[in-house]
Formats: sequence, structure tokens, C-alpha cells
Amino acid sequence: MASTLHSFASAADLADSLADKVADTLSAAIAARGAASIAVSGGSTPKAFFQALSMRDIAWDKVTITLVDERFVPADNPRSNHLLVDANLLQNKAKAARFVPLYQPAASVEEAARLATAKSAEIGIPFDAVILGMGGDGHTASFFPGGSNLAEALDASTPRGVITMEAEGAGEPRLTFTFSSLQDAALLVLHIEGEGKKDVLAKAEGSGEEADMPIRAVLRRATSPVEIYWAP
Repeated sequence: MASTLHSFASAADLADSLADKVADTLSAAIAARGAASIAVSGGSTPKAFFQALSMRDIAWDKVTITLVDERFVPADNPRSNHLLVDANLLQNKAKAARFVPLYQPAASVEEAARLATAKSAEIGIPFDAVILGMGGDGHTASFFPGGSNLAEALDASTPRGVITMEAEGAGEPRLTFTFSSLQDAALLVLHIEGEGKKDVLAKAEGSGEEADMPIRAVLRRATSPVEIYWAP
């Protein structure tokens, strides 16, 4: 599916524009069926976007928020994506939204993935909006090069839901939605910042194996157009 690059002069401009776009998308879904859903990424990049979105006038009590991926750590762990979302997005007007975490207290990450998949069924997929990030190695969500379940994660025929992922450099075991769960969102966004990430994107858009740079699966095979938001 074709992608569109939206470039901005600053990260602040990007955050405001993306917040407006997502707010419009969620509001349209609420108008159409009375509810909306969004899955967001972690890391430091989306903080300003989260803060801007949290101030938008949306019927937040009709919005469900979840994560595209999460570390297998409790919500109060400093490395938790849940903690990041709680501190930056589930604030201001967005406090009224429902949040469905991926981390579930369980004896193993595999059991946590099964529990998270069951919870995700309550949200309904496809999502109205999915906001992805990208690492310097070309990973997105927790689709890491060399990841333990990468082939399953990128297979479009894999059932929608959450699976586990372990990879060198990933730190803790991960919980991640499958490609099949993310690729047909009404609004599918890749949010990246910095010249380095633009260089990574250019490499990903070239030839090469998806397993080497898993973001290629999204850029090449997502059934929804990919809206790329970039700022220096």
C-alpha cells in the first residue's frame, strides 16, 4: 500500500497536526458507531503528541486506548509503556478514556499474551487508529530483527491478537500485537523524528528482506495507507 510523507518544521508542529488528525478520526468513529479505539506506541518520541491529543475535544468516555506493544513488566516499572501513556496521554480531557493494558500479571509472558489477546477482543479490531514508531534497526511495535516469533508476527494470516517476542537488544520479553491486528486500521501512522530516522526510513523503503527491517512489512503490505509523520 502506498505511503504519504508529512514533514514538519518542528516536533511541536508535528504533535499538533497529528493530534488534530487522530482527534478527527476518533470523533468520526464515535459519530458512526458510538465508540472508537486507538493503539499507540511507547518510547520518548510520542510524548508531545500524547500531551497534545489529551487536550483535544473528543467524547473520551467513548474511546478505548491500548498499546501496540509492551514490555513484560508491571505498570509501575520505569520501562513500562503503560507508565508513559498514563503520564502523558491519560491526562487532561483524555482521563475519561478507557485504557486496556497489554501487560497482565501472569506466571509467564506466554500466559500474559493469552490474557492480553482475550482482553483485546473486548476492544474490537480493526482499530480506528494505530500509531507506530520505528527503531534505528527498522523494528516497529516489537517486531525485532531476529525476534523469536518474528515470522509469526509478520504473517498476515496469523490470527489477530497478542503474541510474545524476545530478541537481542530488546531487554525484557515483549508482548506485541500481530501485524494482522495493526495493518488495517482506519488511520495507520508511522511517527518518526530526527534525520537519523529519516535515513532508516529511506533504507527500509528500498530493497531488502522484511526480516532484516520489519517496518518493511508495514510499508509494503499494510492494507491501509501508511501516513508517515516526520520532523527533524
